[in-house]
Amino acid sequence: MGRQVVDAVRRVVTRDDLEGLARAALGAEHRLVGASRLRGGSKKGVYRLFFDDDSTAIVYIWDGAENYWPTAQADEADNHADPFSPASGIELFEAAHRHLDTLGIRTPRIRLADRSRSHYSADVAVVEDVPGDNLEALLRQDPRSVGTTMERLAEALGALQRHQGPRFGKVALIDKGGASEGSSCEQVVLDRALDDLTEAASRGTRITRSREQLETVVRTLAAAVRPRSQYGLIHGELGPDHVLVDRHGQPVLIDIEGLMFFDVEWEHAFLRLRFGEHYRWLDQSDLDEQRLAFYTLAMRLSLVAGPLRLLDGDFPDRDFMRGIAEHNIQEALAFLPTDDR
Repeated sequence: MGRQVVDAVRRVVTRDDLEGLARAALGAEHRLVGASRLRGGSKKGVYRLFFDDDSTAIVYIWDGAENYWPTAQADEADNHADPFSPASGIELFEAAHRHLDTLGIRTPRIRLADRSRSHYSADVAVVEDVPGDNLEALLRQDPRSVGTTMERLAEALGALQRHQGPRFGKVALIDKGGASEGSSCEQVVLDRALDDLTEAASRGTRITRSREQLETVVRTLAAAVRPRSQYGLIHGELGPDHVLVDRHGQPVLIDIEGLMFFDVEWEHAFLRLRFGEHYRWLDQSDLDEQRLAFYTLAMRLSLVAGPLRLLDGDFPDRDFMRGIAEHNIQEALAFLPTDDR
């Protein structure tokens, strides 16, 4: 697979650029005194606004200049019929926010969502700034202090997964009566896993010499999955870094654009690898273990190919992304029989 290195010119967003947007969202009584880009976003810009009364807010900016993914990948975001197309855009954000709000699941309150380009030259949303650390930091500092939060997060996951849709796919698509590409969740995952395996092998990683053996394992695990026609609501990328914790210990979900109806095992494969020992709070007894095993390997391959693809661009935290890819190469190879590693 050809790889294109993107030499992008990143626009520096300043307080002056966001002043009109801040005024439209919060009123003239809040005077904007500063703005800073927050670390971590790869598909959209996330900025904290600072006001003269010591209050703050968060701005999401969906703009090509804020997207660190190579151009071809970024352009796929408009294909909502692909459940795994890049989850980015104000349409996905607003649809996901509506579903979560209906279910009573906390996410930052929207102050303004604007597609008019009258306040800024891209689609934007101004949302509540939830003070304090995210769940990842709190689990690292003192896991015993967030027991109530983990219980509430488990309750939220249960509410999501009981909320079933008529078809699988992104909620923005399903809400409009659309249908996703692919015959089933497991077929979509298989196709993606084989693509990710091909890409990872083409990049000269340790997966290259084990490609055929890994493909055999992927296909064997997929063949063991029995058909299903029920789809729960999943976040899709629910790591502890995507959970803020408010003053009352309530979990607040962020980066919600990937919300979709899908197999709940896809969510739990990600939860297991991101929460590690703390996953015990979120475990469910009624998961399909064969489906979960297949999805876990598929996700490992995705977490090799995706970070390496992101590094074709100018994403700044390069060592972090390389570390993710290397760790998941090791985990993917662990699925092979010992003699094939």
